[in-house]
Amino acid sequence: QVQLVESGGGLVQAGDSLRLSCAASGRTLSSYSMGWFRQAPGKEREFVSAISWNGGSTHYADSVKGRFTISRDNAKNTVYLQILSLKPEDTAVYYCASTRILGIAVQPKWYAYWGQGTQVTVSS
Repeated sequence: QVQLVESGGGLVQAGDSLRLSCAASGRTLSSYSMGWFRQAPGKEREFVSAISWNGGSTHYADSVKGRFTISRDNAKNTVYLQILSLKPEDTAVYYCASTRILGIAVQPKWYAYWGQGTQVTVSS
C-alpha cells in the first residue's frame, strides 16, 4: 500500500505562485505513475496533471497548460506541482494519486491510492 500526503496549499492572491508537494510512504514511488486532481466546491473532481513513473512523460489539462508544471523526485519519494499565476478559478482541494499504469492516466478510476488533499484558495 502507498500512503500519500499533500502539502503546500494555502490562501494566496491572484498572480501568486505555489508549489504543492506529495510525499509517499509505504512503497517506493518509482513503481507508480502519479497524478494531480482538484475538486472545487460543488464540482466534480477533475484531472490536472500526470507524470509517468520515470518522469519521461507528462500531461496537463488544457485549463492549466503553461502555468502548472508537474515533476517528481523518486529519490525523495515526492511529486511536485508548481503553479504559477494563480487564478481564482484555481481554488480547489488538490489531490495527488498513484497508479500502476506506467504511462499517463487522466481518469480518476485508474488511480488506486489518494492523498487527503490540500486546500488552495486564490483571492482576487
